[in-house]
Amino acid sequence: MRARRPQVGVELTAQHRAGRLAFAREHQDWQIRHWRPVLFTDESRFTLSTCDRRDRVWRCRGERSAACNILQHDRFGGGSVMVWGGISLGGRTALHVLARGSLTAIRYRDEILRPLVRPYAGAVGPGFLLMQDNARPHVAGVCQQFLQEEGIDAMDWPARSPDLNPIEHIWDIMSRSIHQRHVAPQTVQELADALVQVWEEIPQETIRHLIRSMPRRCREVIQVRGGHTHY
Repeated sequence: MRARRPQVGVELTAQHRAGRLAFAREHQDWQIRHWRPVLFTDESRFTLSTCDRRDRVWRCRGERSAACNILQHDRFGGGSVMVWGGISLGGRTALHVLARGSLTAIRYRDEILRPLVRPYAGAVGPGFLLMQDNARPHVAGVCQQFLQEEGIDAMDWPARSPDLNPIEHIWDIMSRSIHQRHVAPQTVQELADALVQVWEEIPQETIRHLIRSMPRRCREVIQVRGGHTHY
């Protein structure tokens, strides 16, 4: 026997499990063509730290912009960058680097929904679906009103379900890519520039492969009765 790290996942209540199970059952028969018009979106924070004299980039999984500063400096002289992105079978949005401050509902509408999601929805055409989690800025009234006025439909996404969102794996790919660079980013601006570059260099086939896993993700949620999956 060998010691292994325990799997880390978000805490799930009975209500969370029920919501995840209901979502999986509703979408278990969706074919790839049903997922084609879906834009999977998310925010992620990447941190630059020099506490051990080696620059590292870590992604803080599960952290959301409503509970933290988007750009901040720690006592070790590092910093962090919050980004937003969206992926679909047919493409991706630009990676948006959020400036200093918290992501409020107004900022989410004015910096993300209006300039990034709305044009993408127009390009996809009828059937477009926005996947976003239940972070407070996303579900705020001003954002819901904007989506309604623009005729943009959002999926009813279950709470505490990062394992159902394929973009989570993109964040992990980006974190590893930057961490493995011969010359690591030395400043927050260099980190932001590196993230944009890595985002643009990810092969579209990688994105398609992740989104094609949605039927398997739904089946696994059903198998574990709404519990954690290996994703």
